[in-house]
Amino acid sequence: MVHSSQTVQGAVQVATYLDDTYLDQVETQVIAVGERGGAPWAAVEHCLFHPQGGGQPADRGWLDDVEVVPVRDRESGLVVAVEPDGGKLPPLTVGQEVRARIDVQARVTHAALHTAGHLVEAVGRRQGWELLSNNHFPGQARIEFQAPQEDARLADGEGREEVTAALRDAVAAAIADDLPVFARYEGEGRRLVHLDTLHCVPCGGTHVRSLGDLAEVVLPTLKVKKGCIRVSYSASHRSH
Repeated sequence: MVHSSQTVQGAVQVATYLDDTYLDQVETQVIAVGERGGAPWAAVEHCLFHPQGGGQPADRGWLDDVEVVPVRDRESGLVVAVEPDGGKLPPLTVGQEVRARIDVQARVTHAALHTAGHLVEAVGRRQGWELLSNNHFPGQARIEFQAPQEDARLADGEGREEVTAALRDAVAAAIADDLPVFARYEGEGRRLVHLDTLHCVPCGGTHVRSLGDLAEVVLPTLKVKKGCIRVSYSASHRSH
């Protein structure tokens, strides 16, 4: 399997969280330890933890039975586990065997929101809009666009609702078609996430297997302020 990895001092960290969204635990070993701001951290070989970034929250995780927070360490480039507020990371040594585990329900919630965000971006681009920013956090999810040329449909409430209805229809059609979602790596490990042939974007987030996994995708009427077109949305993972 092609995946992203990071090498530090001869040790390789595999971004396991990019290989399988639904994997909830893995046996691995510590490959590096250090400190950030006086607090200890540990990095494991098979990193199951998605750190906060790219508009997606960090996973909730554990090393053995100790809760940890994953962050990307700028100095080493590794995703490292640090102690949460009020918690304490136990002493760990390089080569020590540990079990990494995540809250898979939180993971699939984040993956559904992230994938739905790509879908909203895709249907927005088909309106001729350009992406400004995105946020895939629960309760805050939104995609913001700008229109390169003035879009008269956005000038009043009725027009904005009409455009939003078109976005909803396009989102529903893609979900009904159950388009596959997959990642491919190109030059120098650049990861591109595809919604079949509908959309392709560089991304380091987690995603569902196909758009049919999305449920309860809701788009309130879009808002426009100072040229920024904000499309808020919510989504969840379909129960199996």
